[in-house]
Amino acid sequence: MNEMVRSLGKETGLSTVGGIDCDLHPASPATRTLLPYLDDYWRETFVMRGVDRLSLAMTSSPARAPINVRSDWTATSGFAGDTLETVRSQALDPFGTRFAICNVLHGSMIMHSDDMAAALCGAVNEWLAREWLDKEQRLRGSIIVSAQNAELAVAEIEKRAADKRFVQVLILAQNDEPLGRRRYWPIYEAAARNGLPLCIHAGGSNRHAPTATGWPSYFVEAHVAQASIFESQLLSLISEGVFHKVPDLKVVFAESGFTWLPSFFWRADKTWRGVRAETPWVTEQPSDIVKRHVRFTLQPVEAPIGTDALARTLEHIDCDDILLFSTDYPHTQFEGLNALSASFGETLARKILIDNPLATYSRIAAVFGKEVAK
Repeated sequence: MNEMVRSLGKETGLSTVGGIDCDLHPASPATRTLLPYLDDYWRETFVMRGVDRLSLAMTSSPARAPINVRSDWTATSGFAGDTLETVRSQALDPFGTRFAICNVLHGSMIMHSDDMAAALCGAVNEWLAREWLDKEQRLRGSIIVSAQNAELAVAEIEKRAADKRFVQVLILAQNDEPLGRRRYWPIYEAAARNGLPLCIHAGGSNRHAPTATGWPSYFVEAHVAQASIFESQLLSLISEGVFHKVPDLKVVFAESGFTWLPSFFWRADKTWRGVRAETPWVTEQPSDIVKRHVRFTLQPVEAPIGTDALARTLEHIDCDDILLFSTDYPHTQFEGLNALSASFGETLARKILIDNPLATYSRIAAVFGKEVAK
């Protein structure tokens, strides 16, 4: 680890030792790596059609591009975080992480063939269990599913739910339709039935433009547009009545940012008061629904450095339960060992690091005390 980064973390950040990292990214496996985890039919099909030669890593820029990986964590070959040893030495050990949730961003979620997408999702989940969770007790997994076919997604959730090391269901933020639509509800019901939060992570199928006015020309446009995608999806979940239909559902927004929440609360609450007759199932203001059902991973923190802007934003959000610690390893959007800003203070930092994740992830909470006592 770069000594300058270590020093910066000690000087301006709070300790993360013993925390729960709610968004860590092992590098996506090569398609050929997944062949042993496919059944005979799909293994033969992928080889016959040349799918095994494709890279389905979910990335919008080259492996060593600054937006994808911090310069001090660039891999000598391949993608950052592509081995368990690297993740241990760069992410788990330096932060003193008690548990870390692996979110594998893989193109299996966006295949146009529902059956192929489901087969690949299943292979990725099995690969994660065998190659990562079996070998490192601090790691937990997310069940990746393709949201485009709810029946197949539910089958994968039910298959993996027996493995308590899988602690949430993972889908992408940008899908074919707004995520509040009823076609997705069986996925949410299956997640809640099995005590699994639904994690909605930045990214998407790219079947639709990431902006409301069409396709952008540059990566910076698509990247900044992610915040508006999350705002739209959050309002869709509320307005369509997802939390009324599935009252036990917990939702985690990952890599969504959170500094946009105050203005979202103000606009959503004010507008709801004027037009709430059209959504009678929304019986309280949207901000209260969000504070009860939705959590946001910490990184990336999109706030000015060296000002009180972050503290003021948290005051406007007015909910100590809403943030979950994350490093977003190995992406450059996070702050290295300075991942937990001193602006939070020790009391709130404890909630973000430990208490809020435990309240969100019942499967981690069930074993947390036992692990700490070891």
